Amino acid sequence: MATDPAPVPAMRCYSLPPVRLPAEDILFCVDVDLEARAEMKSAAAAAASSGSTSTASPQPTQPAGAGGAPAAGPRTVVRRMDAVRQALLLFVHSKLTMCPEHRFAFASLGETFSMVKKGFSSDAGFAMEAIHSLSASETRYAMADLTQLFMTACQEGKRAESQGRILRVVLIYCRSSTKPQHQWPVKPKNFTLDIIYLHDKPNPDNCPQKVYDALVDVLEHVSQYEGYILETGQGLARVLFRQMCILVSHPLQRCMQDDLDIPKQVAKKIVAAEPAQNEDAAPVSSQQ
Repeated sequence: MATDPAPVPAMRCYSLPPVRLPAEDILFCVDVDLEARAEMKSAAAAAASSGSTSTASPQPTQPAGAGGAPAAGPRTVVRRMDAVRQALLLFVHSKLTMCPEHRFAFASLGETFSMVKKGFSSDAGFAMEAIHSLSASETRYAMADLTQLFMTACQEGKRAESQGRILRVVLIYCRSSTKPQHQWPVKPKNFTLDIIYLHDKPNPDNCPQKVYDALVDVLEHVSQYEGYILETGQGLARVLFRQMCILVSHPLQRCMQDDLDIPKQVAKKIVAAEPAQNEDAAPVSSQQ
C-alpha cells in the first residue's frame, strides 16, 4: 500500500518592516583660513606629476606659438574654497533629491565659529545663496576654537530632537599646522559630527598628522552616531567630491568607518578580472 510522501516543510520568509528614518538638520561649518585659498591640482597635472611609462611623445593639440611651443591659453585656477562650494552644492542637491524634508544651515570657522545665515531651511535657493557667500580670508588664523560650534550644535540638536529630526554637523577643515581646540566638557551627545580634512603634504613646516589626530579626538568626543572623518593631501577636487558623496549617507544607515569599502576602484576590479578570464584560455608553452 502506497504511503503519502512526507510533507515538505514550508520555507521561512524573513522580511524587515519598513522604517521611516528621521529627516536631518545638517549644519556645515567651513574653514575660511588663508589655507582655504590653496590652489587645487587638475587631474592632468596630477597624472603628469605621477610620471608616465610611455616612451611616445604626445602631440600638441593646440596651434604652436613662438619657438614651436604649444600656444598656452588662460589657465583656470581652482582653489580649495571653489571646490568646497561645488561640493556643498552637490551634497545639497543629492540630499534634497532623496528627501526634500532635509534642512541645511551654513557657518564659517575663522578663529571662532560664526553663522552665515541663522536658521535651517530646505529651500535650495537659500542654500545656494549661503554657499556662494562663503569666501576664504586673507588672514592666517592663530587658533581654531570649536567651542561655540558645539554650543550651537547642542542647542540645535535639542530642537531637532523635539521635532523628530536629528542634527548633523559637517566640518570642512583646511589647516595643516593649526590643531583645533575646544572647551566642551559636556558628555551627553545629541548630534553627529562628520569631518573632511583638506591639507598640504607633510613637510618640515607643518604637521597634518597631528592635526588629523586632534580632529579624530574631537569627533570621538562629541559624535552621537557613527561619524566619518575623511582626509586628503592630494589637492584634487575630484577626491573632495567623492568624499562628499560618502557623507550623503544617513547616520542611522551607516556601517563603521573601519568597514567602509566605498568607493571601489574600477581599475583594480578590471585588473583582477583579466587573470580570471585568461584561465579559460589554452596554456602557452615557453619552449621553442
